[in-house]
Amino acid sequence: MIVETSIVDLKNNLKQFKKITLDEMNSVALLKRKDTKFIINISYLPEILEALKNSYKVLEIDGKRIMNYSSLYLDTPDFKFYHDHHNGRINRTKIRQRKYVDSNLTFIEIKKKNGKGETDKFRKQIADFETELSQKSKDFIFKITNNNLDLQPSLWNNFKRITLVNLESKERVTIDLNLSFSIDAKQKVYSKLVVIELKQAKFDRTSEVVKLLKSIQCNPYSISKYCVGATNLYQDLKNNLIKPKLLKINKLSL
Repeated sequence: MIVETSIVDLKNNLKQFKKITLDEMNSVALLKRKDTKFIINISYLPEILEALKNSYKVLEIDGKRIMNYSSLYLDTPDFKFYHDHHNGRINRTKIRQRKYVDSNLTFIEIKKKNGKGETDKFRKQIADFETELSQKSKDFIFKITNNNLDLQPSLWNNFKRITLVNLESKERVTIDLNLSFSIDAKQKVYSKLVVIELKQAKFDRTSEVVKLLKSIQCNPYSISKYCVGATNLYQDLKNNLIKPKLLKINKLSL
């Protein structure tokens, strides 16, 4: 398969990077941050990694530099979180459970976006995925959101991630590929789409990543993996504002 061949090639690209451990990366945790996303076809990724190899370190865990992630998004029965994002609500929330598969760690994570475009992230470790929330998880969600929310599993998301760290500018870059979304028996896979996310204390256009992506006509692009997956798998959801993004994503994924 083309995707598997590409991942083998990427592993060879990543051998040129110096490594950083999970403990060392904690100094760039950036739980309060500005997130800036970009989308590209996977064919551009080897060129991008080659250009960044001397300025960034790559996260390595147990000898692996391409990690496996699995997420379970939660939403209300009427999809409040999805609609808040779709309708452009400035202050909005997303709640998910995420398993860092290679570390065998699972967290319940709450991301709150404010009117300044900043994202606050709160998380609490749990034993494993909870399709029915434990009382401790419900208490944690209430503490952060101040709401008794009726939550249910709405979307599974699996992907592979490369994490680059620039300690000098306190910046992280996550590169997500081989994205798949599923719920019940429905599934959507984006095998050639890559989502690059720049995480900084505040957006800095002088970042090497921003300049490099601009050189290949790739500019910041607002995208929610959750909304993309939900729109694909729930045909009755309002999606008129997301549909143009899906067209671009589908074109990039060819």
